[in-house]
Amino acid sequence: MGLRRKAMRLTPPALLASFYLILVIIGGITLWLPLSHHGDVRFLDAFFTSMSAVTVTGLAVVDTGSAYTVFGQVVIAILIQMGGLGLMTFAVFVLSAIGIPVGISQRLILREDLNQSSLGDLAKLVRTIFVVAVGCEVIGAVLLAFIFVPASGWAYGIWQAIFHSISAFNNAGFALWPDSLTRWVDNPLINLVVPALFITGGLGFIVLGDLYAKRRWRALSLHSKLMISGTVALTLWSWVMFGALEWHNPGTLGGLDSIWAKVQASWFQAVTTRTAGFNTVDIGELHDSTALMMMTLMLIGGGSTSTAGGIKVTTFIVLLLATVAFFRRSTTLHAFGRSLGLNEVMKVLALTTVSILIVFVGLFVVSISHDGSFIALAFEVTSAFGTVGLSMGTTTELDTIGRVVIMCVMFLGRVGPLTLGFFLARHTVPKVRYPQGQIFLG
Repeated sequence: MGLRRKAMRLTPPALLASFYLILVIIGGITLWLPLSHHGDVRFLDAFFTSMSAVTVTGLAVVDTGSAYTVFGQVVIAILIQMGGLGLMTFAVFVLSAIGIPVGISQRLILREDLNQSSLGDLAKLVRTIFVVAVGCEVIGAVLLAFIFVPASGWAYGIWQAIFHSISAFNNAGFALWPDSLTRWVDNPLINLVVPALFITGGLGFIVLGDLYAKRRWRALSLHSKLMISGTVALTLWSWVMFGALEWHNPGTLGGLDSIWAKVQASWFQAVTTRTAGFNTVDIGELHDSTALMMMTLMLIGGGSTSTAGGIKVTTFIVLLLATVAFFRRSTTLHAFGRSLGLNEVMKVLALTTVSILIVFVGLFVVSISHDGSFIALAFEVTSAFGTVGLSMGTTTELDTIGRVVIMCVMFLGRVGPLTLGFFLARHTVPKVRYPQGQIFLG
């Protein structure tokens, strides 16, 4: 009873973070069991894999396909599903399914888990999340089976299709091959199905629900319009830029035989960067300029209430709108016939500042214990915070301190913004008002 009372005194974000951490610990212990691996996985390796799965990141220190048994792979898939859709989403769905009413305390935690500002229609949103997730993953698995079954046989081929469908929709990036999906770099089905899954999962369930309910651009909410237009713009820009920067690089696009293969590979890397984590070319062979571009996209991430990480596309758009408004000497932001106030700008500034600080502190600590390439270290830390999972090969080279730092950054990248959002949502009226002062900026 004492422990339960202490737990109930915690704020909803603190409880949510605790639940995620408990799941990571349970997952780590399960993956460490002899039943889960082939004998070459240490406890820290299992714990790292569990953290990466729960935070839907995809960074790995051992090869998932060869180091873990099928049972261990099933555990990883379950951790990915629970981490991607949210622990409280699962809890509320189960309670609703068996007829148990969801109390206000559970709704508060669910609100934080789904990054919502109100308690209304949370049960409806949970049902939407499950219908969309299961539907997309089933369709994805069926389509991927046409690729994996001929290559691996019926039993393991079907499992590979299910695993990669779950991993793709939840933007986890876990693959059952050490080179990810590079062997299918020019396969049209892979280049369509896998991106379709992580783009759908990365848009956000609010956007998907809005699209299903209204089905007309003019009727969509401002959030949906910003998210869709931002996703399209970032995808097209990164598609063109990746192709232009890597076209003649023999380690990536330059080694491919045809223009069509290069176009497909450019497309895949353009969309996977914003938190999906799969790759069809060798990320370690990227030019520094391309790596820097991909780091920017990883930091931006996907959409709110989605399986993606990062500061989110809408946050990035509001930052751009605020910058334009400043140079135009405007006090309000405008987009699609709607205005945004100072409160939204303050929120995105706080979120972006905290995110950048986490990345810089993580990079600083990792660089103390590891003297590798700076761009590669920065790539790993940014990938961890954005819960992306793309790697230039540095993760496996890190010592214990480096791996622990990466795990902390992954955890903060998944749970930290939710906790920050809770404090941003709390309105306090100052008891004392001070006279205005002036400082000089720039």
